Amino acid sequence: MTIYSSWQFWAVLSAAFAALTAIFAKVGVENINSDFATLIRTIVILLVTAGIVVATGQAQALGSISTKTYAFLILSGCATGASWLCYFRALKLGQAAQVAPIDKLSVVLVAVFGVVFLGERLTGANWLGIALIAAGAVLVAYRV
Repeated sequence: MTIYSSWQFWAVLSAAFAALTAIFAKVGVENINSDFATLIRTIVILLVTAGIVVATGQAQALGSISTKTYAFLILSGCATGASWLCYFRALKLGQAAQVAPIDKLSVVLVAVFGVVFLGERLTGANWLGIALIAAGAVLVAYRV
């Protein structure tokens, strides 16, 4: 197994890029409407992702995708769009060092939703970690 086939490798890269996203976006929304900034970001993501899919030959026939898959990908896209719009609005109004930790409460919500909706099981240690993440996010974002 190579490092490139490790979920941990890709998760760490995701976190690093998410951190850069917050910093770049905070500067990017300074002199522009946050919703319009989200539109520009979305177009860039579409173009970059389409380029990667085409360049690596990962495209699939649209007819080979199930209705259920389409439905959940559409729902995911809607949730992503709503998240991005809210995130950029929060960055426009607040400090990146406050907005990003609260945004990362999504980690806590994913764990809870995973248990409730997907039947995933968490141990006591997992729940403690979730509680610590929640407390840490609030403490990082808290300003007196």
